[in-house]
Amino acid sequence: MVGWQNGGMFLGEDLLAWLVLALGGALFVGNALAVVKPPPAAKEGDLARAPVMRSVVMAVVGLVAAVWSLASLISG
Repeated sequence: MVGWQNGGMFLGEDLLAWLVLALGGALFVGNALAVVKPPPAAKEGDLARAPVMRSVVMAVVGLVAAVWSLASLISG
């Protein structure tokens, strides 16, 4: 917290890149697992399986966001 007292940005200059990495990674992992390992039994009112095409598209979006933010963090 020393940087914050000196007028530095809270949680560093790369806060947005770290947040995009976290959200993109979560989006990728959550949607990929929904396709690969659906729940054993669907509750009443729920779908038996996640919509495959939507889940794959959202997983790709999450992967692109995570890779892009990781490249931004590595490049400086």
